[in-house]
Amino acid sequence: MISIITGDIVNSRKLPSTIWMDGFKKLLSSFGKNPIEWEIYRGDEFQLEVKNPEDVLQIALQIKAFFKTKKLDIRMSIGIGDKTYKAKKISESNGTAFSRSGEVFETLKKQKVNLAINTGDKEFDFEINLMLRLCLTFMDNWLTQSAEFVQIAISNQTLSQEEIGVKLGINQAAVSRRRKRAQFDLMMETENYFRQKIKNRNV
Repeated sequence: MISIITGDIVNSRKLPSTIWMDGFKKLLSSFGKNPIEWEIYRGDEFQLEVKNPEDVLQIALQIKAFFKTKKLDIRMSIGIGDKTYKAKKISESNGTAFSRSGEVFETLKKQKVNLAINTGDKEFDFEINLMLRLCLTFMDNWLTQSAEFVQIAISNQTLSQEEIGVKLGINQAAVSRRRKRAQFDLMMETENYFRQKIKNRNV
């Protein structure tokens, strides 16, 4: 069982790609190898394979926070399933994880939703996508400062607020305010719920 994130940048033409491309490639490289595990194509679309499906939502949240720090947003679909054909490029590989990700991706614009999941389990998908839509009511509106906090806090979960403050160059009280504004705890409770559900399915 693997997971596939398919995504495209919303209104990418608003900013030159030089503002985000190098940073995004660096972020994707921290999750896998190009082009077998990730690829950017058509200028503003990408695909990423996440070998452990338990981690996929957290990675999607990191990607969203990255683009929010650039005053952009991203539309992403997550497909969980198998990989029946492994090619040298992820865009040429296939399996149910790929088809599920692609199916949901095609519906995102119409639904006006920036993040959705397809695991093949309709009941679970309905439940988790409802939670994600509620989280998107604040995640879609993250300002740069909130997104910067989210980026650091997700990738450094053992750090205290004081230590996060050092990285951001702000005091602990300001970190606490950013955490609250970003609705970080609620978002991570949702991520943890998803993680536990996927883990239990894999047991």
